[in-house]
Amino acid sequence: MYPSSINPWSLVLIGVLLISGCSTDKDQLIPHGPQNMVDIWDANTRSASQNAVDRQLHDARVSLRRPTDESFTDAASYSRTAQTEIFSQFKRLPNPDLVMYVFPHLAGIDPVPVPGYSTVFPFYQRVQYALPGERTEDY
Repeated sequence: MYPSSINPWSLVLIGVLLISGCSTDKDQLIPHGPQNMVDIWDANTRSASQNAVDRQLHDARVSLRRPTDESFTDAASYSRTAQTEIFSQFKRLPNPDLVMYVFPHLAGIDPVPVPGYSTVFPFYQRVQYALPGERTEDY
């Protein structure tokens, strides 16, 4: 029934060992302490002298900060937005239109007369933008 090299009791023993390995309690395997991950990280990456240097840098930055002027209310005039960035830095290049006249013709399997008409094609397929400083005149 079984090949001669595999003992059925060894299969049972391997199965019991695999099942017992999955029954470990997580609290027993990884005990919880009073520290969280930030405390552990700070304790292992920063020394006491580094914390003192960070404190001095923080104090220096706080002393250099200036209060904002309360009389200044129009923050939108100098704020950068996606739209003002695109239109102020990347000017649109001209995309000339090509006007074509289509003469009267017959179209389709059953020749149907089509009157003449004009149509407009943009020269470039997509809108092209100049790099900052490449073109200075407005379009």
